[in-house]
Amino acid sequence: MVVGKKQKKILVLRYRFIGDTILTVPFLRNLRLAEPDAHIAWVVAPGTAEVVKGIPYVDELIHWDPVTIHADSRGKHRTLSDKIVFIRELRARRFTKVYVLKRSFSSAIMAWLSGARERIGFNTEGRGFLLTKRVPYRNDRHEVENFLAVLRADGVAVADDHLEYWTTSEEDAAAAKLLADAGLTGEERVVAFHPFASIQERGWHLEDFALLAARFREEGLAVLVLGAPADYPAFEGVREMFGPKTVDLVGKSSLRVTMALLKRCALFVGNDSGIMHLAAAARIPMVAMFGPQSPVKFGPWSDRAAVIYKKFACSPCRQKFFTECASSPRKKPACVEAITVDEVFGEGMRLLNLNQEGTHGK
Repeated sequence: MVVGKKQKKILVLRYRFIGDTILTVPFLRNLRLAEPDAHIAWVVAPGTAEVVKGIPYVDELIHWDPVTIHADSRGKHRTLSDKIVFIRELRARRFTKVYVLKRSFSSAIMAWLSGARERIGFNTEGRGFLLTKRVPYRNDRHEVENFLAVLRADGVAVADDHLEYWTTSEEDAAAAKLLADAGLTGEERVVAFHPFASIQERGWHLEDFALLAARFREEGLAVLVLGAPADYPAFEGVREMFGPKTVDLVGKSSLRVTMALLKRCALFVGNDSGIMHLAAAARIPMVAMFGPQSPVKFGPWSDRAAVIYKKFACSPCRQKFFTECASSPRKKPACVEAITVDEVFGEGMRLLNLNQEGTHGK
């Protein structure tokens, strides 16, 4: 990619995880508004970069992919030699400024090695000496607000803070076909469930999702279940409980088509997950269940969302199940067991009724 020698070159470091990636979009939109002529590059993991395909606020996505325990790691930058080559290529681009939105020590090292004169980021993990402008990180506010605080600390005005993503006409058509093939006419109000969690103990019971599906169908709503191929074994054991009228799309849709599907739904119900954040970005009403983790930092960033969170004396916990709390007979912590089908259904119907009355959100 050709970049003018006198053009300002800005690098943004915030890679890994679907949720964190989509939560970075308001930062990038406001940065582009402030720097319309700059060349803005964003370092992201190749897997999670899928959720920001088509983003108009950056000029290039740079893939950084070391080996990690995370599901989106493909290990392209596996060896020390691979990492050195990546840093040399980054340095050759001669960035003038780096925003370090990750809080790790290694990300600050990357910013320093990039050669950029200005390095702005969170003053965490003892890495402040590597930054030229240090920003306090607060655990008592949402991650979107923390990201935007970095811009404000650098003198950049923030005009808005909503989430968004982009799908292609082909992806929208593929979503429509999946629903049509499942027997939906397009006239139904559809409730999307994402009943899975990266850590099984954090998620609400699949059996309770099945009971909830029956309640929504009694109200004339269609229910579809979304999930990745890795979720299929867990769902297979309870599929019959959801009933034959449930639209099962677990493992049958790509991430991009799932994003297009969400935009066609009247309501989303799910656990704390990356898909939950995508539903917030789709701007549909949603009910999100939180157990061991507090929603303060990573709850759905939407004013069309209801969060069900049962705070106990041990909340939020370190999620070392079950050393800090006792297991229920169903192998869940008490904070998850305390969430009832009645309250999730009630919140869902409240949001659906508000939406029918024409309430518009963020």
